[in-house]
Amino acid sequence: MTPERRAKIEAVLAKRQDNLTIVLENVFDPHNISAVMRSCDAVGVQEIYVLNTKIPRHKKWGDRSSSSANKWLTVHQFTDTDACVAELRKRYGRILTTHLSSDAVSLYDTDLTIPAALVFGNEHAGVSEELLAHADGNFIIPQLGMIQSLNISVACAVTLYEAFRQKSAAGHYAESKLPTALQAQLAQQWGLQDETD
Repeated sequence: MTPERRAKIEAVLAKRQDNLTIVLENVFDPHNISAVMRSCDAVGVQEIYVLNTKIPRHKKWGDRSSSSANKWLTVHQFTDTDACVAELRKRYGRILTTHLSSDAVSLYDTDLTIPAALVFGNEHAGVSEELLAHADGNFIIPQLGMIQSLNISVACAVTLYEAFRQKSAAGHYAESKLPTALQAQLAQQWGLQDETD
């Protein structure tokens, strides 16, 4: 491995965040999932959850959309909502959904520096009632057009970059956030060897 490649991997790992994740519920198009993965990688979100309760489990992602971002992320796939929610509660505490409701708040009024799992739903039906019942809150992306919706990958990118803005201002990228053991595990998966190897 070249010194430049080693330095790049070390720099990326040092910026990875362990208190924010994306959950995609019944997102049908694998290219949408892949585009979300690319955005997650770009802002240092390491883990993504793919929950399929109404559609078949995805066997592959749209690599052209992701630029192979999936190989740098930890992807968890679930087919049971309760099992997925239990795992999210252990890791992130809050579950926030993107859902147009009377209690929804603006993305820009949502504190994304506090640990959270951000849920995006199916391209047509949105987040399911089953998952909404587990939510601690709902947020929306303010829009001024006639069509009050964005492509899921675009909505996710907008949300992730707002999280990036908030977390940067709070100093979250100034020091490594991943537990040491996880950082070492990822370094090994990514092909980073000890200097003595």
